[in-house]
Amino acid sequence: MRPALALATSLLAPGALADTPVQLTDSVITAPTEVADGPVQGYRATRSSSATKTDTPLSEIPQAISVVPAAVLEDLGSSDVERALDFAGGIAKQNDFGGLTLYEYSVRGFTTSEFYKDGFSANRGYPSTPDAANIERIEVLKGPAASLYGRGDPGGTVNIITKKPQAGTFARLQTSAGSWNRYRSSLDLNSPLDDQGDLLARLNLAVEDNNSFREHMTSERLFAAPSLSWQLSPDTRVLWEAELVRHRSVFDRGIVAPNNRLGSVSRSTFLGEPSDGTIDNDNNLIQASLEHALNDSWQLRLASHFKEGELAGNASENQALAGDGRTLTRRFRERETTWHDSITQLELRGDVQFVGLQHQLLIGSEYEDYRKNERVTEVRPRSAIDIYDPIYGRPRPTGARSGSDNHEQVESHALNLQDQVVFTERLRGLIGVRFEHFDQSIDNQVNGARSNQSHDALTQRTGLLYQLTPAVGLFANASTSFKPNNGLDRSDRPFDPEQGIGYEAGLKLDLLDNRLSATLAAFHLTKENVLTADPVDASFQTAAGEARSQGFDLQLSGQLSDALRVIGAFAFIDAEVIKGDEALPAGSRLLGVARQSGSLLGVYEFQDGWLRGSDLGAAVTYVGDRSGQTGSDFNLPAYHTLDLLAHYAFSPRVKVGTHLNNLLDEQYYERSYSNLWVMPGEPRNLSFNLTVDL
Repeated sequence: MRPALALATSLLAPGALADTPVQLTDSVITAPTEVADGPVQGYRATRSSSATKTDTPLSEIPQAISVVPAAVLEDLGSSDVERALDFAGGIAKQNDFGGLTLYEYSVRGFTTSEFYKDGFSANRGYPSTPDAANIERIEVLKGPAASLYGRGDPGGTVNIITKKPQAGTFARLQTSAGSWNRYRSSLDLNSPLDDQGDLLARLNLAVEDNNSFREHMTSERLFAAPSLSWQLSPDTRVLWEAELVRHRSVFDRGIVAPNNRLGSVSRSTFLGEPSDGTIDNDNNLIQASLEHALNDSWQLRLASHFKEGELAGNASENQALAGDGRTLTRRFRERETTWHDSITQLELRGDVQFVGLQHQLLIGSEYEDYRKNERVTEVRPRSAIDIYDPIYGRPRPTGARSGSDNHEQVESHALNLQDQVVFTERLRGLIGVRFEHFDQSIDNQVNGARSNQSHDALTQRTGLLYQLTPAVGLFANASTSFKPNNGLDRSDRPFDPEQGIGYEAGLKLDLLDNRLSATLAAFHLTKENVLTADPVDASFQTAAGEARSQGFDLQLSGQLSDALRVIGAFAFIDAEVIKGDEALPAGSRLLGVARQSGSLLGVYEFQDGWLRGSDLGAAVTYVGDRSGQTGSDFNLPAYHTLDLLAHYAFSPRVKVGTHLNNLLDEQYYERSYSNLWVMPGEPRNLSFNLTVDL
């Protein structure tokens, strides 16, 4: 990465620009037609594939969908996927597994670990956090999505659309440096490989070397994503994509809140052991798809996806706080996990006339084979550290060893059917159903025990959209979800899966001559068979709990004028347990879910004069108070942040930018799992970046 920074510096040297006068000429630019898996012009997307697995206008889908394009992260100068989700509405940060992965988050109040990449499940194992270098757009389908994607939670589904090869030749270098010695560089190369433009190639690269406001916290990342598109004939296209990630990071459980009170422990305090080293998280992915038009009405798609990963390393983790309120017990754990996941999809899509109505049909099947070996070993004795005056250098323990060593295998077969119906010019409908058979086995390599479970699940959804005026659409839908529960009850029986149902109704608006799109939706979601403590024997669990989430959310995005682009969201979520037990009684708030949250990003781009192409902007984020620990009165306080940004265009090909984040230096807490695992938010920080179109 250092050579990339050197190149950036040389491009900014006075002589580099002084010898070549810049002349801006008027030109007519025709914006390319948007496709569901392609780039978005500005912030306002008009099409999506996540909600239907077909290329469909957002205005015709009877469901709330948030689309956050790559331009948002680029304007913010951020490579953090979770930062983009701040502008999707109703998404809360939760357990990030010590900073290693996008492990858990909640959508509309319900926690999930599921996220998808190009329609394939991407969360199996402990995959490294998705890299912004290869992200074209992030789409959030609100409400249950099991009729398309299978097992999951009823709150919603995140699907990341990766960058695909494009027609034309371009190359873009981006490099940045910021507070706490953070450095990142990325390169995006695209080119046809033949004269006809049938064979297109693209390569995205990124490298990071980061420190943190948190003491002793470091991370490194190497990312590469090549892709190849081949138009074999006018009717047939093959797309091949791969990703390689090498990530090294110190495992960090954050700070503690003595007696449930925050603020006494510095947000920079590291409570692990620096000599433990890093956790290594390596991931490899390859996927390929074949799309063939059988005729003018029917298309066939065959796609396969394979990923593998390995996570290994050691860490001293927060365990318990002594009665003196300052002595923290830590446990030293060794982790070694490997996994691989193979998914194959076959889909037939057709546009047909039937009983006088227009139908867009999707008939799909999916097979998945997932395997994971996970070993977590605690090595005694445990150690102690003073949370107010930490002293490091504890020797690595060599005593008694205990822990878990499990082999898990999941195999599933699914068939899904979907029909998008045009009843009249104004009225559209959507019906979907999915049948899935699921087998799971877990072998305990320590004691030889084995647990098995098999389930058949039928999930469905239906929705209607009525176009009241060209600018106003009314929609409503209902859908169901399921997710298998792991483990056995005290009678050695597997649990029934979690089951959810969601209802939604709202408005879709296209305002200001289609410059601004907005979706306002009210929702009611329930989930049952949530695991809770067994009232007979608390060392076991029982599937008896039930939770409910209801409220409304608003998303908006658009180009208010040629100069001003905006994206924003607001959500009100009332999420609580409605059937619980003594450990988690009815009325308890769900973990990490703010009743109110919102965000707004606005950027003004100069259109004329010597500032043409330069811009100024600001982003505001608000998150209300949240439950910080399940079944506890520990809460995280509300917070708001203000970020400022500015970019100066030296020429049409060279742009420099600066970003001042958390301008008011708000002291806030981003997420927690308990009062022993609390992650502070970043203090005020500054970064600079350079973008060069080569």
